[in-house]
Amino acid sequence: MDDREKLPVIIRHWIGHNEGHIEEYRRWAERADALGFAGVKARIVEAVKEIIQSNTLLQEALKELEAS
Repeated sequence: MDDREKLPVIIRHWIGHNEGHIEEYRRWAERADALGFAGVKARIVEAVKEIIQSNTLLQEALKELEAS
Protein backbone atom coordinates (compact mmCIF):
# COMPACT_ATOMS: atom_id res chain seq x y z
CA MET A 1 0.00 0.00 0.00
CA ASP A 2 1.50 3.32 -1.03
CA ASP A 3 1.09 6.57 0.88
CA ARG A 4 -1.78 7.73 -1.38
CA GLU A 5 -3.78 4.64 -0.38
CA LYS A 6 -2.64 4.75 3.22
CA LEU A 7 -3.54 8.39 3.95
CA PRO A 8 -7.36 7.98 3.96
CA VAL A 9 -7.02 4.82 6.05
CA ILE A 10 -4.95 6.70 8.61
CA ILE A 11 -7.35 9.65 8.68
CA ARG A 12 -10.32 7.32 9.26
CA HIS A 13 -8.35 5.68 12.09
CA TRP A 14 -7.63 9.07 13.69
CA ILE A 15 -11.30 10.03 13.51
CA GLY A 16 -12.37 6.79 15.18
CA HIS A 17 -9.62 7.04 17.76
CA ASN A 18 -10.69 10.58 18.65
CA GLU A 19 -14.32 9.48 18.98
CA GLY A 20 -13.29 6.82 21.48
CA HIS A 21 -11.49 9.42 23.55
CA ILE A 22 -14.46 11.79 23.43
CA GLU A 23 -16.66 9.30 25.24
CA GLU A 24 -13.99 8.65 27.87
CA TYR A 25 -13.42 12.39 28.41
CA ARG A 26 -17.15 12.95 28.87
CA ARG A 27 -17.29 10.24 31.54
CA TRP A 28 -14.36 11.78 33.37
CA ALA A 29 -15.88 15.24 33.10
CA GLU A 30 -18.93 13.94 34.95
CA ARG A 31 -16.73 12.26 37.54
CA ALA A 32 -14.79 15.50 38.06
CA ASP A 33 -18.08 17.33 38.54
CA ALA A 34 -19.28 14.74 41.04
CA LEU A 35 -16.06 15.27 42.98
CA GLY A 36 -16.78 18.98 43.15
CA PHE A 37 -14.41 20.09 40.40
CA ALA A 38 -16.76 22.08 38.19
CA GLY A 39 -13.86 24.02 36.67
CA VAL A 40 -12.09 20.82 35.70
CA LYS A 41 -15.30 19.54 34.15
CA ALA A 42 -15.65 22.75 32.15
CA ARG A 43 -12.11 22.43 30.82
CA ILE A 44 -12.61 18.80 29.83
CA VAL A 45 -15.87 19.73 28.09
CA GLU A 46 -14.00 22.46 26.21
CA ALA A 47 -11.32 19.93 25.21
CA VAL A 48 -14.08 17.66 23.87
CA LYS A 49 -15.35 20.52 21.70
CA GLU A 50 -11.85 20.98 20.31
CA ILE A 51 -11.54 17.27 19.50
CA ILE A 52 -14.92 17.37 17.76
CA GLN A 53 -13.64 20.34 15.73
CA SER A 54 -10.49 18.37 14.89
CA ASN A 55 -12.62 15.50 13.65
CA THR A 56 -14.61 17.90 11.49
CA LEU A 57 -11.39 19.09 9.88
CA LEU A 58 -10.19 15.52 9.40
CA GLN A 59 -13.51 14.59 7.78
CA GLU A 60 -13.14 17.54 5.41
CA ALA A 61 -9.62 16.38 4.54
CA LEU A 62 -10.93 12.88 3.90
CA LYS A 63 -13.66 14.20 1.59
CA GLU A 64 -11.03 16.16 -0.33
CA LEU A 65 -8.92 13.02 -0.72
CA GLU A 66 -11.90 10.99 -1.88
CA ALA A 67 -12.84 13.65 -4.43
CA SER A 68 -9.40 13.65 -6.01
